[in-house]
Amino acid sequence: MRATFMYGPGDVRVENAPDPVLRQPTDAIVRIVRACICGSDLHPYHNIPASEQGTPMGHEFLGVVEELGSDVSGLRRGDLVVAPFAWADNTCDFCREGLHTSCRHGGFWAAGGIGGGQAEAIRVPQAQGTLVKLPVGEDSGLLPSLLTLSDVYGTGYHAAKMAKVNARTTVTVIGDGAVGLMAVLSAKRLGAERIILMGRHKDRTDLGRDFGATDVVAERGEEGIAKVRELTGGDGTHTVLEAVGYMNAYEMAVGVVRPGGVISRVGVPQYEDAPIGFGSLFGPNITLNGGPAPVRAYMDELLPDVLDGTVEPGRVFDRTIGLDEVPDGYRAMNNREALKVLVRP
Repeated sequence: MRATFMYGPGDVRVENAPDPVLRQPTDAIVRIVRACICGSDLHPYHNIPASEQGTPMGHEFLGVVEELGSDVSGLRRGDLVVAPFAWADNTCDFCREGLHTSCRHGGFWAAGGIGGGQAEAIRVPQAQGTLVKLPVGEDSGLLPSLLTLSDVYGTGYHAAKMAKVNARTTVTVIGDGAVGLMAVLSAKRLGAERIILMGRHKDRTDLGRDFGATDVVAERGEEGIAKVRELTGGDGTHTVLEAVGYMNAYEMAVGVVRPGGVISRVGVPQYEDAPIGFGSLFGPNITLNGGPAPVRAYMDELLPDVLDGTVEPGRVFDRTIGLDEVPDGYRAMNNREALKVLVRP
């Protein structure tokens, strides 16, 4: 089969790789129908250590079940399925608490001997708990929106849920990438009436307005903080959904959050140390939360609105490529020429 590997910063290659095979009775083999490139894939694209063997890439995919291990029930060959970006048994105590990213028997794609999703096929561990069957065919026009359940829609929703967004809370979303736009969509879905989107790419912020943003702030840093404060009578917003992961985004979040408010981070942090002391979080009683989204916990909740067209999260895909074009897709996203790239193996 063909699969994507990263050999160093900016060095993405699509190569021949061994076909996946069943190794455990809880496994499944899935032929990938749709995959994509994630904004978080750009972090290793910038700084992954060079290697001779390469690292498999991709953690978002949907596909068709080709083979099933003897212990897998509830699925059949030919089923169209979507996979969350973390595989899990869906039965351990952490999974039952909705924290599938900490599953006692789970893990992440492209790690620990598990392949990546930017490929023609993949072995899925814990298939019964991981895969969610979709009631559409592999030629459905809903596939782009259904694919967002694998990561970005569930991640944006996680940001809003962890911040306890509701009709009484004002919201600032930092970042106009796919996750930030999904955070806007999710905040709107949870009833927020005032949503400020901080982003400076007009095509993206226009889509953010379609998803529910009421205001757009293009300024960054202290200027951006001042603008949000101006829009909110000097107070800031009750919640801040930070979907970038860089220190300057965190600093803006601290700058625009209202006393007693919540900062919810879902952008993968590219830093270890950040202000949390009296002058930043402690004094104004700010809550800091967020983390990798347990998107499997949200799939059943989010799926119906995607199926009936109430929401169209697949609008974040603005470029479609074949598998062998994946290196070009990385370059396009890195150069801000594409918002999110859809891959058709």
